[in-house]
Amino acid sequence: MNKKILNFQTEVKQLLKLMINSLYSNKEIFLRELISNASDAIDKLRFKSFKNNKLLESDSNFKIEIFYNKIQKTITISDNGIGMTEKEITLNLGTIAKSGTKEFFSKLSNNQKKNANLIGQFGVGFYSGFIVADLITVNSRKAGKPKEKGISWQSKGTGEFSIENINKLNRGTEVILHLKKNEEEFLSSWKLKLIIKKYSDHISIPILMYKEIWDKSKKKFFITNKKEIINNTQALWTRNKSEIKIEEYNEFYKNITNDNKNPLTYIHNKIEGNNEYIQLLYIPSKAQLDIWDRKKKGGLKLYSQRVFILDNVKQLLPPYLRFIKGIIDSANLPLNISREILQDSKNIRIIKENSTKKVLNMLENLIKSDKKLKTKKYKIFWKNFGNILKEGLGEDIVNRKQIINLLRFNSTYFNKKEKLTSLKKYKKRMLNNQDNIYYITAENYKTAINSPHLEIFKKKNIEVLILIDRIDEWILSFLTEYKNKKLISIAKGNLNLGNLETDEEKKQKKEKEKKFLKFIKKIKLILKDKVQDVRTTSRLINSPACLISDENDISNNLIRILKSSGQNPKKNKQILEINPKHLLIKYIKKEKEFFNEWINILYNQAILSEGGNLTNPSNFINNLNKIFAIIIKKNKNF
Repeated sequence: MNKKILNFQTEVKQLLKLMINSLYSNKEIFLRELISNASDAIDKLRFKSFKNNKLLESDSNFKIEIFYNKIQKTITISDNGIGMTEKEITLNLGTIAKSGTKEFFSKLSNNQKKNANLIGQFGVGFYSGFIVADLITVNSRKAGKPKEKGISWQSKGTGEFSIENINKLNRGTEVILHLKKNEEEFLSSWKLKLIIKKYSDHISIPILMYKEIWDKSKKKFFITNKKEIINNTQALWTRNKSEIKIEEYNEFYKNITNDNKNPLTYIHNKIEGNNEYIQLLYIPSKAQLDIWDRKKKGGLKLYSQRVFILDNVKQLLPPYLRFIKGIIDSANLPLNISREILQDSKNIRIIKENSTKKVLNMLENLIKSDKKLKTKKYKIFWKNFGNILKEGLGEDIVNRKQIINLLRFNSTYFNKKEKLTSLKKYKKRMLNNQDNIYYITAENYKTAINSPHLEIFKKKNIEVLILIDRIDEWILSFLTEYKNKKLISIAKGNLNLGNLETDEEKKQKKEKEKKFLKFIKKIKLILKDKVQDVRTTSRLINSPACLISDENDISNNLIRILKSSGQNPKKNKQILEINPKHLLIKYIKKEKEFFNEWINILYNQAILSEGGNLTNPSNFINNLNKIFAIIIKKNKNF
């Protein structure tokens, strides 16, 4: 094949410009990324060779080799992995198929170190080579293809690249970096080894370099023909955990996730018995961009006796724990296991059940550790992953009680401060005669804390949970009680405070109901098409009226959520409750000429007070203006 000149995809051009001109404060990441790519290529071949041993071409000693040439000013990263065809090399190095490309650019900031650490997370690590090189050559041959089917790719990192056929004796890929001027610091065995130890020490594939010896007489290093392994090839998870430093655990986490931050915590266990396996599981300290996508792949890598099998395995943990990263290494799985077989594997089900329990225990221990060490790690976890954990209430009946104890909610206890509490702490603070746990749902904290529904609860110092996350409306169908205390919405049904209401208050309530019967009847006639009922209430102190939903109806907040997601839920009429003690209600009760206008103002005011939208705002404004005009006319001093 003659040499072909092709153009880069637009996104690649943008990325190359960034790499070449902007990311220079953390240049060494190029080696981390290229070694990671080489490791992935070997893992892919190792997996495919289980079904087709011929792909190994009589070479089963997997390795990554690093060479440098001071005269030619080149660094070469070579692997004997899966390799690429012409089509694959054009696709993989000429385009970015990943859907997160836009998010990648949107996350960039003026912090170059932070930008550099984003590279690996978005699968664009190969292009980091252009940070230090002004020309990159990639020679590759797909495993199983004849030597004449080698492909050479070359680019200066501008708007185009070339590809042509070459003869390549060995399978796999070699990336040759032609360094820019002033990048000679990387043409050093010491420098390259330092970077490898820093970023790639835990890769289980041996990374080889030519050994150097010191010539005392000439006072310089000489490269020998003997190669040495630079990295620690023993898989970290197979080592005794008492021998592993925290720093090593953290670096391993960064290596397998491309995260630039340390994890919040981790667990490392070896399970023995009929089903033997090792688990090394991490809780990240920040959420991934696609964390809300329930179809996203899992964060666990599956090994069988230290041999990599599958990446991003969903079957090892339930979807509500999809934020967990790490590895599972099983001694009981066949090396040729597929994702389909995993679904029906008894061993995998056992691993999943145990790993789920271990993660939930890890979260409980994180809470205890925070209390003991006065740290705030669980708060960080909850901010990032709390709403995902809530999904477990509906998905995991077996562990529901444990999940409930991990939940956190805002509460009126903190007096207009957005602080979180557990149900356990709420129950401890309950008043002596309190029979129920009370909550309110709303679009946001501000709307909830200022809701008229809270007025009697504030007066009586009854704590109310504030549920403001979209998922909260869903979890309430599973979270109906906690330790024999029912969860009750303060914006639904007839208010019943039980023993928290005195006999005198109950008596006054009945008397008010009798006195306002005719008044209520008149309101019902006016609002018959808008509400299902009108009644007096004792839940209001400062507000004249409020709207509540019937016991079995969906809340207004849930209706808003469903509408925002494109659905069209049926909205039932609400109940208007009025405060018989309020001055405005007493005035309207005596009003005759503009009674209709006052009632409609009262109704619309109740809608607005709970964050609702008026169906006819102009009518509300006209009624207000009419009432204002009357008041002004009655003012003789005007």
